[in-house]
Amino acid sequence: MNKTLLKIKNEYDALGKAEKKIADVLLNNDKSVPSMFIGDFAQLCDCSVATVTRFSKKLGFNGFPQLKIALAREKDFSPVGENITAADTAAEVFAKICNDIYGSLERTKKSINADELQKCCEAVISADKIFLFGLGNSASVAQDAAHKLFRLGKDSTAYTDNHMQAIAATHTGKGSLVIGVSHSGKSKDIVDALKLSRENGATTVAITSLGNHPLKKVSDIVLNTVSEETNYRILGLSSRIAQLAIIDAIYSYLVCHLPGAIDSINKTESALCSKKY
Repeated sequence: MNKTLLKIKNEYDALGKAEKKIADVLLNNDKSVPSMFIGDFAQLCDCSVATVTRFSKKLGFNGFPQLKIALAREKDFSPVGENITAADTAAEVFAKICNDIYGSLERTKKSINADELQKCCEAVISADKIFLFGLGNSASVAQDAAHKLFRLGKDSTAYTDNHMQAIAATHTGKGSLVIGVSHSGKSKDIVDALKLSRENGATTVAITSLGNHPLKKVSDIVLNTVSEETNYRILGLSSRIAQLAIIDAIYSYLVCHLPGAIDSINKTESALCSKKY
């Protein structure tokens, strides 16, 4: 038994009724806990989110996410994938990564809301200015989206610094489209930036994983990705590919429906000709 579970077991008798429910779930389902969001975990324990947070702090953690990380580390969970081991060759790892990506894309294709995707495409077409917010691993997705939209002639900018996101959000308004990218859907800075943008009259879009997250509560349009990556990992690997696939789908739709898109692409390619041998 790892030290976190051992600590729970040693302090079990001193726990309150609701806390004992949490302890029982952890002691019997510790392997599944790292992949759960706090709301889902609280529901499983038949208690409130606040009780879960207090329980986590009683164990010496800042909150439930830190408790999950501790359980994962002590159980030797892989930070990249449970099916990848040190015995694998580089080629075998590559094959497994490809399989994970394929699975993530298939699950995302089946779960994505067609109406929400259509609404997002129409919102991009009608937007006067597009703001894209992403931090950490999601920053590259936001930058890729801004780059593609800019090539089509749309006024789009990616902000990957939390201070700049806060500043940019204050300058949004009616006619602005703000897209927040966050695999966990719980990045406080992204949530705050979309909330402020929405209050200013902007249309907000979330590109995030399937589940009930704070980011969805401040988003007019939600585009879900689905992967088997657990949310205690530092990097979302296959989920990032699913996010990029959504961006590519939006871009491809715009090429066919955005007035002047083809002309903008031709002008862009012409301007870049001198940059190549």
